[in-house]
Amino acid sequence: MPVEPANQSLAAAVAGLSAEVAELRGGRARRRLLDLATGVLVEQLRLSPTAAGDHLLELAVSTGLSAEDLAADVVNAAVGAVVAESPAEARQIRRRAAAVSVSDSAGEAAASLLEGGLRRLGVRALYLWRRTDTDCLELAGHAGATPQEATHWQWVPPDTPLHRVLWEGGSWWGVDDRLPGGGAGMQGRPLRAVMPLRRQGGVVGVALAVWPGGPAAEAVGASVRRTAELLCEPCGALLDAAGPRARPSEVDAALQELLHLLDQPAVLIGEDGGDPERIAYVNPQAGIVLGGGPDPVGRPAAAVLPYAWPALAAAADRVGAQFLGEVAGLEDVRVVPLGGGRAVVLWDTRPRDDAVLARVLGRLERVAPFREDLATGAVVWSDEAYVLFGMDRDRPPLPLARVGARLHAEDVPLLEELLASLVDRHRGGRVVVRVVRPDGGLRHVHVAAEPRMAGDVLTGIAGVYQDVSAQHRTALALSATADELSAAHTDALLRERLVRQLQEAISPSLGETYGLEVATRYRPAAEAYKVGGDWYDVMDLGGGRILLAVGDVAGHGVEAANSMVALRHALRGLALTGAAPGRVMSWLNTVTLASPDHPTATAVCAVYDRADHVLHLVSAGHLPPLLIHAGGARFLELPHNLLLGALPDAEYEEASIPLGPDDTLLLYTDGFVERRHVGLDESLEVLRRTAESLTSVDPEERAGALITAVTGDTEDDTSLVVVRLRDAESAGLTEHSEH
Repeated sequence: MPVEPANQSLAAAVAGLSAEVAELRGGRARRRLLDLATGVLVEQLRLSPTAAGDHLLELAVSTGLSAEDLAADVVNAAVGAVVAESPAEARQIRRRAAAVSVSDSAGEAAASLLEGGLRRLGVRALYLWRRTDTDCLELAGHAGATPQEATHWQWVPPDTPLHRVLWEGGSWWGVDDRLPGGGAGMQGRPLRAVMPLRRQGGVVGVALAVWPGGPAAEAVGASVRRTAELLCEPCGALLDAAGPRARPSEVDAALQELLHLLDQPAVLIGEDGGDPERIAYVNPQAGIVLGGGPDPVGRPAAAVLPYAWPALAAAADRVGAQFLGEVAGLEDVRVVPLGGGRAVVLWDTRPRDDAVLARVLGRLERVAPFREDLATGAVVWSDEAYVLFGMDRDRPPLPLARVGARLHAEDVPLLEELLASLVDRHRGGRVVVRVVRPDGGLRHVHVAAEPRMAGDVLTGIAGVYQDVSAQHRTALALSATADELSAAHTDALLRERLVRQLQEAISPSLGETYGLEVATRYRPAAEAYKVGGDWYDVMDLGGGRILLAVGDVAGHGVEAANSMVALRHALRGLALTGAAPGRVMSWLNTVTLASPDHPTATAVCAVYDRADHVLHLVSAGHLPPLLIHAGGARFLELPHNLLLGALPDAEYEEASIPLGPDDTLLLYTDGFVERRHVGLDESLEVLRRTAESLTSVDPEERAGALITAVTGDTEDDTSLVVVRLRDAESAGLTEHSEH
């Protein structure tokens, strides 16, 4: 249908704004390169910044180069030569590095860097991880990776060269199959380069470049390695601004993997559990069509597709797939609603007339006419039929009756039924069969044939072979996706029941133990998981010693719960040795590093000794316990130790705190206090003031009030343990301990 004038005007305005944005970004990159060159001249010639800028322009005029090209030459000469076949190519590489430094996101920088420089060096995939406050690595951007692989490597286990580079600060080059980048197109054992990304002298993240295995990897010399490191350097400045992106659910990850394989543009609209009108994913083809501006993922759909969004939004709310035909510049639009306002939008771009003709001819090339003369035995094939069957053109064509020798054995009866219809009943027909080519390839072929008659006598057969392999694969993929969605729903119900039973099994039965009154609260993570890696424990160690512990394994779901159970039981066994809490935590770190899933975790381990009424505590990267004494509340200052699973042979220092009657200790996990837009110090202060304001000393009442009044919003697990030392008579104390 024709585009209305109002939509034409809006489309022209959007196109103009997109061009303006691209021009502004190019101007920022140019200004960045000129500033770098000016800085080099300031350092080398001891000039003021203004004089250095004027000198750069004068040199450009005298050499006949543009100011941007001369600036690229100055910077390249200062930092070291890059691998290039010509000075022009070296300048292009330097300009690309400047463009990366002004990118709006780490994802945009990765795509720009791969296509603009690294791919010429042979790189097939690039990953950028940022360093978190707990020394974990979180994926901030990538290019050349499938959605499934990017989802899998959203977080990095601690025993890979990625963390080694993070801690040691030097690049690592080698072959290690534990690293990502072994997906499609990566033959043999890919070469991987892990490079530190710095900002203000510190390592803020790492970059991973992947070369395909074989001769391409072997040809990567020192100059290529140096160029790759130079190109990746500007990415460090972007990682602080590259906020974490929500990890897709298992269902969304499978859907994104399918959309990634399509050869037409596809967009997933609606965030899982978030804004239903924001872009959640664009496949590579849609990324090309929507390129030229900021990363569309996370932006409102109305801003990315302004002239088409009203019609698409209306279709997204209907039940069943909607074929809209043509919508304001998009051709052959199909909207597949997913419920809750979420939908997948697929379309073809509007091509020129010559492109339409080329596409029609391409489709006709997959149709191979044939005819047979039964009287003479002559068979005529088109050239396309030889391609379809994988036969040389100097071989005689096969009559339809002999094509069965080229088919999959299970499909021969289908062809025989078609022949019987033609020869015995003089009626045409059609079947879809599998052709097995001499090279081992398999083609799904639609055979349609009609009899050629002279009165009542069959004189020949005419028909076509049509390669429908692409349509067959698409149908299978869509069918498989529907099956996977149904299976995922069933699996989610089973996982929910399993993890609830698991949480009930691992939660200790608490109450009163040797003068300590204990109350606990647990709140699960996001709705999709129901359980995570939080645990708490209270255990009688004998000899008047009581173990108190709270921990948090990174991640959610059954995997995190399994790691949590393993660490909890390991802590119980190690504590029974009678060793001090610091030594127990060091052993637990060794157990964590040796675990098959390579988890990381934070924990607080405390042992209360009834003999001297002293609490011995050690923290592994965990939030500080809160002590309530005489109506006041304060956080205990414990030695700073590494989280579990970070480094081997780590030592853990402990502290000792005396306890008196009615003293109350709060142990908790980060999900209890952390909020997205509030600093941690402010969140902890809210907890301290709330705990201090409660008048009841009963642990159960205090735990219930705290879990209601103090609520984190990061969708993480929440565990809270409230421990109160009873009065002197029941606890066996003779005097009040001072703090």
